[in-house]
Amino acid sequence: MNILMSKLLEVVLAVLPITIIVVILNFTLTSLDATLIIRFLIGAVFIIIGLSIFLLGVDLGITPIGKQLGKAIAKSNRLWIVIVAGLLLGFIISIAEPDLHILAGQVEMVTAGAIGKFILVVVVSLGIAVLLSLGLVRIVHNIPLFKILTVLYGIIFVIAIFTSPQFLAISFDASGATTGAMTVPFILALSIGISVLKKDSKASEKDSFGLVAIASVGAIIAVMLMSIITNQEELAGTMEQDHSVSGSIFGPFLHEFGHIAQEVILALLPIIVIFLIFQKLLFKLSKTTFRKIITGLVFTFVGLVLFLVGVNAGFMELGTELGHSIASLDNKAYIVIIGLILGIVTILAEPAVYILTNQIEDVTSGYVKRKVVLFTLAIGVGIAVALSMLRILIPELQLWHYLLPGYLIAVALMYVTPKLFVGIGFDSGGVASGPMTATFILAFTHGAADAIEGADIIVDGFGMIAMVALTPLITLQLLGLIFKMKSRKGGME
Repeated sequence: MNILMSKLLEVVLAVLPITIIVVILNFTLTSLDATLIIRFLIGAVFIIIGLSIFLLGVDLGITPIGKQLGKAIAKSNRLWIVIVAGLLLGFIISIAEPDLHILAGQVEMVTAGAIGKFILVVVVSLGIAVLLSLGLVRIVHNIPLFKILTVLYGIIFVIAIFTSPQFLAISFDASGATTGAMTVPFILALSIGISVLKKDSKASEKDSFGLVAIASVGAIIAVMLMSIITNQEELAGTMEQDHSVSGSIFGPFLHEFGHIAQEVILALLPIIVIFLIFQKLLFKLSKTTFRKIITGLVFTFVGLVLFLVGVNAGFMELGTELGHSIASLDNKAYIVIIGLILGIVTILAEPAVYILTNQIEDVTSGYVKRKVVLFTLAIGVGIAVALSMLRILIPELQLWHYLLPGYLIAVALMYVTPKLFVGIGFDSGGVASGPMTATFILAFTHGAADAIEGADIIVDGFGMIAMVALTPLITLQLLGLIFKMKSRKGGME
């Protein structure tokens, strides 16, 4: 109960800024429908309660399962077991990720069915599976992370030349959306479970991070290859929106509840089945530990359902309307400034960010404080959303104008930044773009793109998640350089 209350307080402080900002905007720059505001406030309550219960559930259920599986894979000491386990777990965990389903649904809607939701989910999950497998082999065989990432991003740059601008935006967005509330805690726990068996504590610390980064690259490559193989060059984007608000306050919550509960059950089911099989054959955990993990899984389910219902029913429609109405104002500077502020505060409410920042503090024994990482992450994401708004306003500015130099800087920094921060930085990129970004900020971006004349809903509306996934790679590696300089001054090196 004490842990739940401390998590509740933490989440209240995280969700409060975004709630206050939206209410202030409603009374100053724009006047939104009262029904939307009420639904937004109800959604905020759902998010606070849901996120608190979910985080407790992850601590009790998902993390211990991931660690146990990681240890079992490492102990097997057979390459084929590591590869098969990576492929199987990667596909199962990715196809179950609620964030990916949210993005795939939005892609299907905006492209008028040209890219089907099911096809996109399967293609992305296959990409994640292959790269997660590679990531596990890397940890077991001590292959340096920066070398693998240099090769992978080199492959991305080559494939990007043959990819249309629309697919470029969607592929990078898919990468960010895949590493969400379900995937991140499981993959992080898996990598810690494998790394913890290493004799060298420094190698163990470094290898605890980077698996999320490698896995998320799989989504980018898979969607790009899909665009080349299917030869889908151009996509026409439309947004079916009349900007009228449904009068019912509770209707959207009831409507979302059923299918979200179904999606979360499907997300958790494979993990539960794998856990029960391993418990029977390998783990043989005590009854108390077993009960604790099952309780954790129940909490994870309840928390994630409440959180996603709050985001989808309370935040999404308001995000679109807010983006549309602010972008419609005469002074276009407002959309960039508000994008910056919303980016900074939204990251504080991302579930996976909490899990990663806590694990960073745990693994480094408090050397890297979670508040410092959180602050650096928030600045990076704020800049990402502001730059995305700028791209909507300036038609000549394309996504690759940001991504190419951005990733080149990120890859170059890997060679000078402490190796621990390379893993932390690249993992943070995937973690930053969770359900809050994939719904509220993406909806805000779509609303803005819909309001600006000459903006393309697909090219400009998508690509924002890609930016949110990019900036933390740079800001957190720069933080690593600051740590490096500080430790030199302190005579630690």
